[in-house]
Amino acid sequence: MKKIVITGMGAITPVGNNVNEYWNNITNGVSGIDIIKTFDPGELAVQVAGEIKNFNPSDYLPKDLIRKTDPFMQYAYIAAEEAMKQSNLEITDPQRTGIVMGTAMAGIATIAFTQEALSGASHKKVGPRFIPKILGNIAAANIAIDYNIQGPSFTVSTACSSGGDAINTACMCIETGKADVMLALGAESVLCPLVIYSLANAKALSRNNDNPKSASRPFDVSRDGFVIGEGGGALVLETEEHALARGAKILGVVKGCGNTCDAHHVTAPHPEGKGAIACMTQAIKEAGISPSEIGYINAHGTATNKGDLVESSAIKKVFGDCLPYVSSTKGATGHMMGAGGITEVITCVKAIETGIIPPTINLNEVDPECAGIDFVANSAKKADITCAMSNAFGFGGQNSSIIVSKY
Repeated sequence: MKKIVITGMGAITPVGNNVNEYWNNITNGVSGIDIIKTFDPGELAVQVAGEIKNFNPSDYLPKDLIRKTDPFMQYAYIAAEEAMKQSNLEITDPQRTGIVMGTAMAGIATIAFTQEALSGASHKKVGPRFIPKILGNIAAANIAIDYNIQGPSFTVSTACSSGGDAINTACMCIETGKADVMLALGAESVLCPLVIYSLANAKALSRNNDNPKSASRPFDVSRDGFVIGEGGGALVLETEEHALARGAKILGVVKGCGNTCDAHHVTAPHPEGKGAIACMTQAIKEAGISPSEIGYINAHGTATNKGDLVESSAIKKVFGDCLPYVSSTKGATGHMMGAGGITEVITCVKAIETGIIPPTINLNEVDPECAGIDFVANSAKKADITCAMSNAFGFGGQNSSIIVSKY
């Protein structure tokens, strides 16, 4: 098995528009959740979200690119730029360099707002860039064009595990010899009334509009649903041999990846957590380690009733007497869907690098059915760890687990 290393990371999130800002705020317990500013949410039952802040796309992107891209594409592009810059990668063999994009709902907000403008209006409200602006794969295409990436190109859409599965797919491309370097991306921006109405009517979202900073409460007994977040994340992955040959600084190692399906229900997790258990077990087996070697898990932890209960139970069954620290950073960022699968792996890399376990904020009273795990409530902890796992579970029974380690 080839050793696959991480040489670049990029992130744009509700608590920071680069990796360092994100990490500093996430470890200091800063919340990025507030009343929605993108549009007037006054008539909606749910009015809170984790939006990107202090963001002007023209500070990052040329005007022509802004005009022809959805916000989720812009977030992917910005995260990719940061990761590529940190990696100091010069693409000398374009056909041996690939890209995988993960997104759950691609350009759905653009679709919704365009349809709203079109209703009762003329066809001129639909611009010629509409189709490429909403397609999930065009995010990867724009980045590939700019960086001359001519190797494998995939866009995966596995709901909220899309980002983790983008990493897994990228690793498979390297493992099978299709590429030496892969850029793994995740991005999401779904904030529009259409999505909020649907999720609110499904009773999936928190309605704590009066206290937005504490609306997302993973594993807390008073949790009442998740909070939508948006953002982007990127990783540069390459073989150890390739990284060393070009003198790259190695930030961490992708030790193992898991992917399973519950085959149970389109929205609810398997009540016994069978898919989640199998996914974590698969990743541990591929990593060639024992569960006791994992010191931290960045949980999927969305603050939904069933989701938190099932994930807690599954972690206990997999890890038994060697339970690691567990935290959910979604208390601070909200649920960034496809983007979260990447940014939460970045969280694991930074936890290993710094010896800091980020907290689960807004966790004041652990649900008794989740108890028995140290969820690092409200304040970060110091811990010397060498391996960490990131879980991402999505609609359709999709499960992703990624294990990273110190190099």
